[in-house]
Amino acid sequence: MSLFWRSFALNAVVLGSATALLLWAPVTVSVPVVLTEAVILVAGLVVMLVANAAMLRIGLAPLDRLTRLMTTVDLLRPGQRLPAQGHGETAELIRGFNAMIERLERERATSNARVLTAQEAERRRIAQELHDEVGQTMTAVLLALERAATEAEDPLRGELRQVQEITRGSLDEVRRLVRRLRPGVLEDLGLVSALTSLTTEFSTHAGLRVVRGLCSGLPELDQQTELVLYRVAQEALTNAARHAEADQVEVTLRHTDETVVLAVVDDGRGTGVAREGAGIRGMRERALLIGATLDVTSQPRAGTRIRLTVPVPRKQP
Repeated sequence: MSLFWRSFALNAVVLGSATALLLWAPVTVSVPVVLTEAVILVAGLVVMLVANAAMLRIGLAPLDRLTRLMTTVDLLRPGQRLPAQGHGETAELIRGFNAMIERLERERATSNARVLTAQEAERRRIAQELHDEVGQTMTAVLLALERAATEAEDPLRGELRQVQEITRGSLDEVRRLVRRLRPGVLEDLGLVSALTSLTTEFSTHAGLRVVRGLCSGLPELDQQTELVLYRVAQEALTNAARHAEADQVEVTLRHTDETVVLAVVDDGRGTGVAREGAGIRGMRERALLIGATLDVTSQPRAGTRIRLTVPVPRKQP
């Protein structure tokens, strides 16, 4: 039944009921109208309007639910759908909206995959250039400073040694940036070793106390899944160091027969409601890339918990 005929039928039921009451009820209308008769008529009108409003509310409830979903739907949280029953205009509208959301989720996932792939390729390119160009140039500068300091006399030798230490510190910083841009240890030694190196680096440079609980013997994961787990841990640690004002961060990696779960929990100030900034939304996009689920909870003075659950593909018998 179309929306027009549904609304017409609801109003017809209410008006028909009111007409039947006037025909068969022992009520008459005098001229001029008596007070009691006026009270009865007004009460009947109120009842009729209330009944009409209630029946229209019931009839239009699917549109209200659709409107609420349209204003709150988030493509980074896929699977939000409305049940569509029947064959009327409202059901067709809901089915069309569900199909549109499904198509947008597929297109968003495809575009995100392309963007993240291009981003990782650009990270590798920049890391390679930093390593080959800047790193080698600074190494040559260090050797030249070493030779100059050896041949120089005081007080020039002391100044050259200071410049040498500054250059060595800058070279270490470049190497650290290269490791963050392109986690070579992830490709060479695997996820657990990469997370161990990452947490050690944050503990050293960010001043955070990092507690690790990394389970070995993980099920076989593809390269993309391991990279997503690593990047989510990296972003979560960065958020804890920059924004959470945390003293301690706990990083755990557990697995079952069906899932691998990465959790990063800090003891920072929390927000009560986790703010969906660029960092968290970036983590959600990476999670969607491998079909994982990202849960973020934040409580005031109780810290923030970021939990990534990755489904493990079943082995074919």
